[in-house]
Amino acid sequence: MATERLISPEAVRPEEELANVALRPRTIDEYVGQSDLIRRLRIAIKAATGRTEPTEHVLLHGPPGLGKTTLAHVIAKEMGTRLTITSGPALAKGTDLVAALTRLQHGDVLFIDEIHRLPIAVEEFVYPAMEDYRIDVTVDSGINARTVQLSCKPFTLIGATTRAGLLSSPLRSRFGIVHHLQYYSADELLRILARSCSLLSLEVADRSALERIASRSRGTPRIANRLLRRVRDYAQVEGDGRVTVRAVEEALAIEAIDAIGLDELDRAFLRTIGTTYGGGPVGLETIAATMNEDAGTLEDVVEPYLLQIGFLARTRRGRALTRAATDHLGLPPPQASPDTALFS
Repeated sequence: MATERLISPEAVRPEEELANVALRPRTIDEYVGQSDLIRRLRIAIKAATGRTEPTEHVLLHGPPGLGKTTLAHVIAKEMGTRLTITSGPALAKGTDLVAALTRLQHGDVLFIDEIHRLPIAVEEFVYPAMEDYRIDVTVDSGINARTVQLSCKPFTLIGATTRAGLLSSPLRSRFGIVHHLQYYSADELLRILARSCSLLSLEVADRSALERIASRSRGTPRIANRLLRRVRDYAQVEGDGRVTVRAVEEALAIEAIDAIGLDELDRAFLRTIGTTYGGGPVGLETIAATMNEDAGTLEDVVEPYLLQIGFLARTRRGRALTRAATDHLGLPPPQASPDTALFS
């Protein structure tokens, strides 16, 4: 169920990812947001190209939908080299990585998504490749085992992960640039939406229409562009084709997305705590059983945004609503304020 949510930060379907490619910035000047990282990358890329070397290895971590893959494309474009994309689960054996590395040309970029899911055995191949541009391959076994060294062209590894804590220390330490991607501000999302409207040849009747999309986008460009496409469809069928405040409100009302980006699953989660359990605290498994939902889905998909906006507190005794959550839903205030409770 979670993968079908309109406000999911993950790509919902493969065709959506294809639609996102058309809206993806191609150069570093077109990229909006993550200003600290962009400044670091500008310096690193300019210095590396001046020495005709690949740029430093880059590790990007943070929530999904914030542009990690897009940044890999931008870096390769700025370096004037090719980008090869793979993922941690796809590199099941060391030979899979060897095949990817030996195909790279000088300065190429290898992007590994979900790098925290690399098997330990594959990581052993990564270390010498990152440091010395060589691959140590073990031939035969037992007393006949020997190591053969294969060289690879100097390259840049870009790793992306949503769970940086699962990366091993030896792997993490080999990245020259490590950066945590932040959620985007409303102004940054407005700039992204304005650019997307231009690329989609959409006429915007009122800037406040885009502001209302941005306020529902959970600080995530992927969600902003997804909502914009829904508004475009509604405006084309039910309106005059322009992005207006009315089109935004009515299109997103059909999807049951409120003014701050909560959908029906979010509100059901909050109402369960607020009405059934008096605002909490209550255990996650109990909430899941009451809602007939999977506890892991609630923890991974629903809770992060509610925690981010201060609607939910995770205490030692369970989950509890804050005053902001009860005010938004029109529920009685929590019996005991969880705002000062210790987090577990």
